[in-house]
Amino acid sequence: MTPYAEDPARLGETRLPDGRVLGWAEWGPADGTPVLLCPGAATSRRLGFGPDAVRALGVRLISVDRPGLGVSTPAPGRTFAGFAQDIRHLTELRGLGRPAVVGNSQGAPFALACAAAGAVAGVAVVSGADEIAAPEFAAALPAEVRGLVERVTADPAGAEEFFAGFDADAMHAMVMSASPACDLAVYADPGFDAAYRRALEEGFAQGAAAGYARDTLLAMGRWPFALEDITVPVDVWYGDLDTSHSPDHGRRLAARIPGARRHTVPGAGGSLLWTHPVPVLTSLLTRTGRAAPRSADRHRQAGGMRRAHREEWRHGRHPRPP
Repeated sequence: MTPYAEDPARLGETRLPDGRVLGWAEWGPADGTPVLLCPGAATSRRLGFGPDAVRALGVRLISVDRPGLGVSTPAPGRTFAGFAQDIRHLTELRGLGRPAVVGNSQGAPFALACAAAGAVAGVAVVSGADEIAAPEFAAALPAEVRGLVERVTADPAGAEEFFAGFDADAMHAMVMSASPACDLAVYADPGFDAAYRRALEEGFAQGAAAGYARDTLLAMGRWPFALEDITVPVDVWYGDLDTSHSPDHGRRLAARIPGARRHTVPGAGGSLLWTHPVPVLTSLLTRTGRAAPRSADRHRQAGGMRRAHREEWRHGRHPRPP
């Protein structure tokens, strides 16, 4: 048992109108408030977050395998717009309405693409991959990263082939080598480590060329949707010790999205989604006007929320509860 993640309550697959399948996993009450999750790089639907917070807030968390990851059918040459359309079909077919979405790490630009397309009601970008191909970031990038960005621009097919050489072990090693101590404390938790490794194995199960390589090509290039046209509420969350996801901890990213709110959490790193699920979800639900808990459930959910806050405090992840 770990406070960071647990096995899904429900697993399933939804067939899209073109015959492809999207895989999904759910946590929380089946009749809860739907919140989608766009997971990080190469991780499958099975890695959720904040199990106590999800239950306490009455959230029905739904993580989706992007095409080519996990059990979702590959879609060669896919685009951000195509993914947003997939999400429209998924939410319609499953009767989810117009849910809010959390985009973590490499999942962030896919969540923002859904917002730009009007497919979701709000976004929480958590430790999100920034648009590092934007010209203003060129001087701030390490030479190796700048070289990859230039390769994506000059030779997208060659860059995608390069990314297709990754596997689960290489991804795990890269994340561990680039993470500060506050993140390694989370990643070393036995329960989290088992869940993360399994999600990576499933993410690469169809081969990196099927999903991860295309995801990375899209995320590291210029984003072809207009952040300035997003009209739904957006929260941008970064830990101040996160050195991997954004050169300026989302300052420029938030400034380009009308009404976006930027949160920088002291002492936190790239594992922010797992260390601070309560404020992330609470703000997302509040800003998108999601329904309050039913009166019959309020006492139970209030108790769950207190337990969730205490868990975050006990593990040094949140201010001490009253």
